[in-house]
Amino acid sequence: MLSTVQAIVLGCVQGLTEFLPVSSSAHLVIIPWLMRWTDPGLAFDVALHLGTLLALLVYYWRNWLEMGLSLATGDRVPRRLLLLLVVASVPGAMIGIAFEEQAETIFRSPALIAATIAVLGLVLWVSDRYGAENRTIDDITVLDALLIGLSQAFAIVPGVSRSGATITMARVMGITRQDAANFSFLMATPIIAGAGMLEVRKIALAGMSAQLAWGFAASAVFGLLAIAGLIGYVRTRTYRPFAWYRIVLAVFIIAVVRARS
Repeated sequence: MLSTVQAIVLGCVQGLTEFLPVSSSAHLVIIPWLMRWTDPGLAFDVALHLGTLLALLVYYWRNWLEMGLSLATGDRVPRRLLLLLVVASVPGAMIGIAFEEQAETIFRSPALIAATIAVLGLVLWVSDRYGAENRTIDDITVLDALLIGLSQAFAIVPGVSRSGATITMARVMGITRQDAANFSFLMATPIIAGAGMLEVRKIALAGMSAQLAWGFAASAVFGLLAIAGLIGYVRTRTYRPFAWYRIVLAVFIIAVVRARS
């Protein structure tokens, strides 16, 4: 069973890595593996994701309020954004449900995680280095939203990173770094909420413990810090450091796998 300190550490890691394009799911598998901690289990993972959901709702509450009100007021801009988010959310939700069992078993292999971390790091670097910045969130089309949503579906494999995949696809389309992050985070909200509602039964079955509560709180606080920090960072800087971090992390994981084999 996790200690309180371990729960807080994993909550902090989840909050930071859910929104930085480095893969939260990979870190939640790799850190207990490296530290030889007990696997926290999916109930704990669900609690951490609900913490990041709270962070999203706190940061983007005005956007979601405007989108909700637009259904009654007919305001075109927020209503159009809501439509795009619905379109983008469908592929990820369908594939997530279809491959739920694999996500709980074979997709948690450290070697597979290292490979996906490295590959997506290279793809992120290339797309950010050569992608234009001539489009904003207002220029995203229905087809763009569908393609970004499809890229999100690959995050079922730990190491891919939901935010990494969607930000990368948005940068390929020439969307500015800041709006690529904003659209990615807005799109994550219904996906995380939907997954949380489907999996909250695991928390009910496991029972609410102090460890789950501490993990949830740490995830929410550090998730909010990560969102605000990344949005501010990419106003004037690139995603290159995150790409290099992924590659270095992948090399480190492979080295540990070989040392333990």
